[in-house]
Amino acid sequence: MIRRMRHRVILAAMVAFFAVILTIAVLVNVVNYVMVTSRADNTLEAILNYERGPMGPRGAGDKSEPPEAVGPQEARPFMELPDKELNYMTRFFIVRFDESGEAYSVFTDFIASIDEEQAKEYGQKAFDSGKEHGYLGEYRYVRATRDGDTVVAFLNTLRERQSMQALLLMTLGISGVSLIVVFILVVILSRRAIKPYAANIERQKQFITDASHELKTPLTSISTSLDVLEMESGESEWVGNIRKQTGRMSKLVSELVTLSRLDEEIPLPNKEKFSLSNAAWEIVDVYKTQAKAAGKNFSIDIEDDVMMVGEKAAVQQMLSVLLDNAIRYSDASGDIRVGIYKKRNRAYVEVFNTCDYEVPPDTERLFDRFYRPDGARSTKTGGTGVGLAIAKAVAETHGGTITANCPSGKTMTIKVKI
Repeated sequence: MIRRMRHRVILAAMVAFFAVILTIAVLVNVVNYVMVTSRADNTLEAILNYERGPMGPRGAGDKSEPPEAVGPQEARPFMELPDKELNYMTRFFIVRFDESGEAYSVFTDFIASIDEEQAKEYGQKAFDSGKEHGYLGEYRYVRATRDGDTVVAFLNTLRERQSMQALLLMTLGISGVSLIVVFILVVILSRRAIKPYAANIERQKQFITDASHELKTPLTSISTSLDVLEMESGESEWVGNIRKQTGRMSKLVSELVTLSRLDEEIPLPNKEKFSLSNAAWEIVDVYKTQAKAAGKNFSIDIEDDVMMVGEKAAVQQMLSVLLDNAIRYSDASGDIRVGIYKKRNRAYVEVFNTCDYEVPPDTERLFDRFYRPDGARSTKTGGTGVGLAIAKAVAETHGGTITANCPSGKTMTIKVKI
């Protein structure tokens, strides 16, 4: 139990830290992306203002005039941005489309890495996309309408995109290293964190062990005295009741000791490979007779050669608990079915019984110690409320799980997967 608790502490701490570091990394990169894109869009707005101004790329002539009718004219310098140095560093090109969607004008004076033909291809892709703005490769573009034409301005954002990628890789690297460092620290400090809890558990286990030894002596004495009393005065209702409650208390003490043992750091030191099928038959035959004596239908479906690794005695105790529970709490003339099979290298145990609960029990709490779905009925059947807790402990110490399903209160199915 202590080891499981420590693992849960480590897992909870790592999940919490991972969530925080992931949130920070995502926020940093998203904010950076928004800021870079916003700056690029502002620059593109300035480029569109330049395109529309006098002596800009449209200053040389009109689309109605053929290109050869317009003499060469030098475009005015791009000085639309407040930062004068940034104006000289800004690389862009512009493509104009007429109303029919044909590119008739390309301006590439402020870019050297692309020619007019490539500029037209980029412009056509942006025009066909129908988007007002977006990214195409290393370029950010924006569309605008000017004098009935569609103008698409492209800004080279290679450095910005490289910067975003570098920031992404850096945050991923720092996050990964941080996770490793925090994991090492949590593993080291988790022992100290659960030390008070571990000490408390040890005190509880010691108390249970001591109490069980202390209780066994008076219980044995009571049982012996009852035998003597019965021999002297004969059987009576009171003697029978005392004997019944003494037996019930002895069983409870034994079950608490078993639970305490299963909570130890190494609860099952004698694990070995054995046949679950054969181990089950040894137990099932006994309970089949009990079920028949109680007037209940008992059916068995156990596959041959279902092997597993564990402690045979503990697994048989788990099976005994499940079958005893099914016989005790099934309705009169009810049906009980036990099945054992193998699927995908996992061993399965299923115990089914009909029942008659007015309100379906809380199956999440069914394996809690001393939980009783029907207290009055449990008292009548002699249940202690500890058996299913033992079954759960045995399943978990073998690396398995145990679940219960009672949807309508009329049938109960308990499934163990190991």
